[in-house]
Amino acid sequence: MVGLSAALDQAGLRVTAGELIALKAQYHLSRHRPASRRPGAVPARVAGQGMDLREIRAFSDGDDPRRLDPAATARTGQLHVRSFHEERDDTTLLIADFRRPMLWGTGHALRSVLVARHLARLGWRAVSRGGSVGLLVATDEANARLSPAIGEAQMQQICRLLARTHDAALIRNSTKDQPSPIALTAVLAQGRQTVAAVGRIHLVTGPDALVGCDGTLTQLSRGRQVEIHLVLDPVEIAPPRHALTVSSVHASRHGNLAAYDAHPVMAHLRKLGAKPHLVLPDDLG
Repeated sequence: MVGLSAALDQAGLRVTAGELIALKAQYHLSRHRPASRRPGAVPARVAGQGMDLREIRAFSDGDDPRRLDPAATARTGQLHVRSFHEERDDTTLLIADFRRPMLWGTGHALRSVLVARHLARLGWRAVSRGGSVGLLVATDEANARLSPAIGEAQMQQICRLLARTHDAALIRNSTKDQPSPIALTAVLAQGRQTVAAVGRIHLVTGPDALVGCDGTLTQLSRGRQVEIHLVLDPVEIAPPRHALTVSSVHASRHGNLAAYDAHPVMAHLRKLGAKPHLVLPDDLG
């Protein structure tokens, strides 16, 4: 990218589209799903996994016994199973946080680089099952957006957009004129407009990024599967034992760092209807 200095063009500081696209090798990409779990089945879409009942019918060889209908079985004296309509909207929206508080790290990579790698894995996983994938990127200026679509080419576009917007964030962060970080509420509200009430949303951010977002998160979680992945830095997991000094122009302070306790934040996110995860540096390589 034009304008990216040699000092920033380093592994762990910069994320490239090539490395994100290469992650697809971890997932089996197929255009078809098996008609059933039995050998020799003709490729087709699997039986419905939705919530809307399609029919109750007699049990046949190969049916899932977990779908037995007790009432119909008792009434007829023969095994009956429930059949459901397929879940029609398999849409996954990836949300990346590339704001200034994410552009730091004490390990092998910036926290924002870990965000991009984790999102790429989530995106390739969605593509491998035939779902559509979209992207929102939160930055300190304008948010970047790619509408959901299906296919490997779509995921490659997402990888390129992640790399391009991360480069722009690095350049912006290296200048003296730095805007104040914006709240995530605006991008979360945009996510609500992008994904229908049965879609999935994966937000990857830092543990302190969601202050003031309770109302928006609650609305976003209504009917949607919202998963929040909190990326931790090595210093938050295993801080140094000795005291550290923080100095400014007029004063200095000494203190010890404590390991980050994620339990309160994760419990709070569950109350809002979201599913939280911790993403450790070792999880991403």
